[in-house]
Amino acid sequence: MKVSIITICFNAEAHIDETLRSVVMQDHRDIEHIVVDGGSSDGTMAKVERYREVLAHVVSERDNGVYDAMNKGLHLATGEVVAFVNAGDMIARRDVLTAMVKEFDRNDADVIYGDALMVDPEDITNVRRYWRGGDYDRENFRKGWMPPHLGTYIRRTAYQRFGHFREDLKVSADYELMFRFLYKHRLRARYVPKVLVRFRLGGVSNRSLAHVWRANLEVFKAWKLNGEQVSPLIVVRKPISKLWQYFKRS
Repeated sequence: MKVSIITICFNAEAHIDETLRSVVMQDHRDIEHIVVDGGSSDGTMAKVERYREVLAHVVSERDNGVYDAMNKGLHLATGEVVAFVNAGDMIARRDVLTAMVKEFDRNDADVIYGDALMVDPEDITNVRRYWRGGDYDRENFRKGWMPPHLGTYIRRTAYQRFGHFREDLKVSADYELMFRFLYKHRLRARYVPKVLVRFRLGGVSNRSLAHVWRANLEVFKAWKLNGEQVSPLIVVRKPISKLWQYFKRS
C-alpha cells in the first residue's frame, strides 16, 4: 500500500532535517514523500535538496498560508492513504507507517488516528502535552473533540469525495475538515492506542492566546459552514476539553 506523506515548511532550516529523517527511517518502503515549501529565504531548501532522491515531489513557491500549502500537497498525492508530517514534527517511531498499513488492510475504516506528543519547540525530549485520540464517538465533536490531525491517516478517496482544506479558515481548517469528513459525512473512523507523531507546540492554532481564541471561533463557524447546529458554548468547551492533555506527559 502506497502512503503519501506531505510535509509543508517555511523558513524551517533549524528543524527540517529531523522531520525528513523521520520519514526516511520508516521501515515501510512504499512511501510517496511530498515537500511543499512556502518560498523559504533561509537554508531550508538547501537541506531539502539533500533528500531529493527520496522525495517524490518538491515544490517551493509562495503560498497563501498553511492550508493552501497542504492543499498543494494533496493535489500531488497519489497514495492510497495520506498523512501530514510538517516541518519540525516527527513520526514517532520507524515502524509507524508499517503499523498503519496493517490497520488499513483490515478495511474497516477510512480514517485511523492515534495519539500525539506535543513537545517543547526547543527541546523535543520535553513533552509538554499528551494528546490521546481516544475511542471514536461521533458525538464527541459536540464537546469540542477532534482527533489529532497530525496523528491521523486518511484514505485519499475521502479527499476526492469530500474536498480539501477550506482556505477561508486561517486557523482551524484542520478541525473543519475532520468535522466534515467524520461528523457530516460519517466516514468510518477508528482509534489505535499508539503514539504516532511528536509535534512542536507553537503551530498555527496555539501560537498565542489570540490564535487560540480565533481557532475556537472558527470551530463554531465550521459547524455553520456544514449546516450543522451546536451550542455557542463549544468555543469554551473545546479549550476546557484539552486541559487533561497537561497531566499525562509520556
